[in-house]
Amino acid sequence: MAKLPVSSKIPHLETIIDAITRAGDKILEIYESDFQVEKKDDNSPITKADLESNKIIKESLLQTGIPILSEEDADDKSRTDSDKVWIVDPLDGTQDFVNKTGEFTVMVGLVENHVSVMGLVYWPTEKKLFFAEKGLGAFCHDSEGWIKISVRGVEEVTESLALVSRHHLSDKEKKVLDHLKIKNTASIGSSLKVMEIASGRADIYLTSTNKMKQWDTAASHCIISEAGGKMTDISGNDLIYNTESVNHENGLLVTNGLIHERVVSRIS
Repeated sequence: MAKLPVSSKIPHLETIIDAITRAGDKILEIYESDFQVEKKDDNSPITKADLESNKIIKESLLQTGIPILSEEDADDKSRTDSDKVWIVDPLDGTQDFVNKTGEFTVMVGLVENHVSVMGLVYWPTEKKLFFAEKGLGAFCHDSEGWIKISVRGVEEVTESLALVSRHHLSDKEKKVLDHLKIKNTASIGSSLKVMEIASGRADIYLTSTNKMKQWDTAASHCIISEAGGKMTDISGNDLIYNTESVNHENGLLVTNGLIHERVVSRIS
């Protein structure tokens, strides 16, 4: 990985990036094997890839002394005593992993005083790393090196490109898109929806579900914000991190920022 494009204030960041890419390599190794799929208590899928990735990332994050909230570990809530916490989804898009779409990511976010201040999202099949730190901008690294990313300037809601979930699009969400008169839609898995908006290739993603958790958004939240976009709940309220409950109870709205308030007012 080429040297970071900015001078970061995050301790051990290069070591953490190395761990994320190693976790990605391990995920791909399992992806190409004959892996088993188990079910968690909430009926969501889990594989060896989720657990192996979690192990590699945690070994690295433990060096920082900052508490960790991970999708694959029991949460004893002691993290709420700390003003900083790592929030990790070691394999975001397990369903896409199982379905072999290639559209899954590794997500590590750093939260300080309930706000996402740093995000790393790694796309193993494409060897792409997205990175942002509060106040320093958003970037993507691929085989060409680092480039700065930003949202695009679509200002009309009806002209925007909406990204929809391949696995979880509800009738309610279809109705909302119809109400917004959005005709252009495309589907992509996992946190890649937010990365597409941050990279200027789409304009809006929304979901009304109460099943989104803080590890689904912590990393991508900083990236979309630094790219000029916006992430809130579906009513336009700020997302708060490192709280007792890890659910985002009121859905999610991600936009290029320019259409955000208009979408909120039309939905409400």
